[in-house]
Amino acid sequence: MKDKVAVIGMGVIGGAVVNSLLKGKYEGKIVAAELFVEKIKDLEKQGVTVTKDNKKAAKTADIIILSVKPNILKSVLTEASKELENKLVISVAAAVTVDFCKRVVPKARFVRVMPNVAIKVQESFTAYCCDPDVTEQDKQKVQTILGYMGKAMEIDEKYMDAVTAVSGSGPGYLSIIIEALTYAGLKVGLPRDLAAQSAAQAVLGTAKLVLETDQTAAQIRDSVTTPGGTTIEAIAEVEASGIRQALMRAVEAATKKSETIRKNWE
Repeated sequence: MKDKVAVIGMGVIGGAVVNSLLKGKYEGKIVAAELFVEKIKDLEKQGVTVTKDNKKAAKTADIIILSVKPNILKSVLTEASKELENKLVISVAAAVTVDFCKRVVPKARFVRVMPNVAIKVQESFTAYCCDPDVTEQDKQKVQTILGYMGKAMEIDEKYMDAVTAVSGSGPGYLSIIIEALTYAGLKVGLPRDLAAQSAAQAVLGTAKLVLETDQTAAQIRDSVTTPGGTTIEAIAEVEASGIRQALMRAVEAATKKSETIRKNWE
């Protein structure tokens, strides 16, 4: 795949998108558009074309990735509307529906995506949904591009609020767990680096077991839990804390908040 990709908006996510494409040795040309272009000048050394002109970036590209805040998305779409026509446009703007984008630029083919912050290390789970005009060939290109950033899955847009709560906000919940495990390690005498590394790797390793084997989370738990052993002693304390219910309530609250933001936006 050698389509020319333009990324408009070089904040945390936009910058991570470009870096993921570079790390994955994407064969097509990459354009990065940013109002404060001096912030991204170093990308030129890696073969990226940089510009502050959104219209120019969109005009020369085959695929445009809009990584801008929801409150300025409409103005960006309106500004470059002619340049976006008949092109594949991927929007990272949270809460903004495909239908909204389509109303602003009816002739573009829109894909809405929801990555998470792990995109910075190419380990994001990115859900995406498409407008009816997006072709199968377009979807293959979207999968390829998002594959440089982690794992991607097409979903029905009605699930986007829930995915935002589980995956988009997920690193926030897990960072609390990693921090708690780290401090627990300190409490029982581990050096700080050892406590932090062992806690983080335990979370990473468990996630890989779920993703790369046929084991469920429950099966993994049972496999390390022996009668009268250390793990069952610890699990009894964890379950008594109510953490399971707390996480379920957290996801439910985040889903409702995402729904509220989306409805207010619409």
